[in-house]
Amino acid sequence: MSRLESEKVSTNTTEHRTPVSLSHPPAFPRAHSTWLQRRLHASYRFSAGFTWWWRRRFTKAGALVFLAIIATGLLGADTNLSLAYQVFVFLCFLFLAALSGSQFSRTRVCAERVLPRFGSAGLPVSYRVTLRNLTPKPQRGLSVTEDLADPRPTLAQFVSTPEPGEERRNWVDRRFYRWKWLLKQNVRGRVTEVPCPALPPSGSADLRLELLPLRRGVLRFDAVAVACPDTFGLFRTFIPVPLPQSLLILPKRYFVPPLALAGQLKYQQGGVALAASVGESEEFVSLRDYRPGDALRHIHWPSWAKTGKPIVKEFQDEFFTRHALILDTFLSVAASEVFEEAVSVAASLACTVQAQESLLDLMFVGPQAYCFTMGRGVGHLEQLLEILASVQPCRDRQFKSLLQLVLQHAGDLSGCLCVFVEWDEQRREFVRRLREMGVPLTVFVVTNAGAPKPDPGPMGADPEQFRQLEVGKVAEGLANL
Repeated sequence: MSRLESEKVSTNTTEHRTPVSLSHPPAFPRAHSTWLQRRLHASYRFSAGFTWWWRRRFTKAGALVFLAIIATGLLGADTNLSLAYQVFVFLCFLFLAALSGSQFSRTRVCAERVLPRFGSAGLPVSYRVTLRNLTPKPQRGLSVTEDLADPRPTLAQFVSTPEPGEERRNWVDRRFYRWKWLLKQNVRGRVTEVPCPALPPSGSADLRLELLPLRRGVLRFDAVAVACPDTFGLFRTFIPVPLPQSLLILPKRYFVPPLALAGQLKYQQGGVALAASVGESEEFVSLRDYRPGDALRHIHWPSWAKTGKPIVKEFQDEFFTRHALILDTFLSVAASEVFEEAVSVAASLACTVQAQESLLDLMFVGPQAYCFTMGRGVGHLEQLLEILASVQPCRDRQFKSLLQLVLQHAGDLSGCLCVFVEWDEQRREFVRRLREMGVPLTVFVVTNAGAPKPDPGPMGADPEQFRQLEVGKVAEGLANL
């Protein structure tokens, strides 16, 4: 049985056509909301929806006409002193005509979207959308964008998920900025709007849309949105073409120079199978008499023919270097920039270690303890990045569960790369226990920007293996390793 099977982690498939999610999204407790919280949530939700509707539906010319209506309405309140009321009436009729005309659009189209398998946070993704005209008349002036999943926080999120550091705000600002922070956290990507060439009757056109992923995780598409402007170019009607799909966004990665990983070769149970999986043959040692239980494929047939008794080949098991990449998922809040940067650091280190001849065990704790092995033909970097794309903070288990997971495998490890989101006494004790067992460690502590340099503690005897990475300066910190 492989290590993945023993850890009950279903990540050993060779191909993933759907996003992998080993750890569930943050669980929000049932909201025990007050009347005021429900009213605030409803008002914030309506305000965000109206703002989105306004920015999307009105063109720049339409917004200018609307502001001109307000201005001329104020200036023309007294018809004896000003003729601005005439402009006001004309603009009102023009505005109403544009709104009415946009409601009778006869545009009918269908769409097909071809997404890549993965995207990466912060890197633009280009993909193809095919738009087909379903009417016998040509369609002109259309543009295409996407309807992504609604990012507005639910009531449960709004009530139970505090913004980091919100205790420093007053009560009114605390609720308002919490909504803005949650809304920003839920926006996972932006799609640019592109103009569509004229569609001939029953014809089609291929468009290239560009998506900018903002955060790792599963990005959900609801529909392809086709914008149809009115005759005056003031207002637009959006025709949604339902086309639900999802795209897995991998964590942001930084450049990491080749690492001189500490540790020595260690015997690995099942090492022969690991060597064979990458085309490395076992090392022949000698011939000996057959013993019950020996594999038939090890029989040396020429010797059996000479001696008249079964002779088998004896091999020496392989020794590998095996390192653990330990990700600290224990946070007191549902999300933070520190945690996101810690995941990016883990992904960056995995990409670097993957190029070296060693095994790498990704260990973290979510709904349960996970250990995913990569390297030498066992697992693939692509699968590991899929796991890191879905990992979430652990808020319902204690930090000691991570220590127990690592101690179970400490005897097989040549060294550990630890990525921590805090540097408190629990984590110092974690490092102290591993050092007492003789496991070489490299420790990365991700902190907020401007945080003081933490005391290395048990890493004081090996300070060059202790690194602080500040949010906003993680790329520079990793590049200087």
